[in-house]
Amino acid sequence: MARTILGIIVGYVAMFVLVSITFMGMFLLMGTDWSFKPGSFEASNGWIAMALVSNLIIGVVGGLVCALIARSKKAIFGLIIVVFVLGMLLAIPSVIAHNKNAGLVRKGNVTQVEAMQNAVEPIWVPFTFPVVGAIGVLIGGKLKKRS
Repeated sequence: MARTILGIIVGYVAMFVLVSITFMGMFLLMGTDWSFKPGSFEASNGWIAMALVSNLIIGVVGGLVCALIARSKKAIFGLIIVVFVLGMLLAIPSVIAHNKNAGLVRKGNVTQVEAMQNAVEPIWVPFTFPVVGAIGVLIGGKLKKRS
């Protein structure tokens, strides 16, 4: 039981760290003009696509880490539940930010902090991340059997 709980916790922490590093890196690498639509804080289609792909890969890594530590299917399903529930809960502030930040005008390059505070995604995007992440966890958990 302790191994299962540890697997879920470490898998989720690994995902959290990877999300932070990946999204900071994407913004630094791609820059303001690629990350946003021209003159606004709306996420570009390229950013959304990269975010979804990254989220799937990060889910796979989290599921694999969980499976390696816990060695049980229960842990994988536990992590799927955690990723889905917390992801849906974290999507709610995005809807609030969308309503607050819609229509903001962006002038030139912005700092990463300003980008995070003002970014606007279509309403559906934050609700797809938990689903994509959960699918990634399931895939990662199944990779353990093959290795």
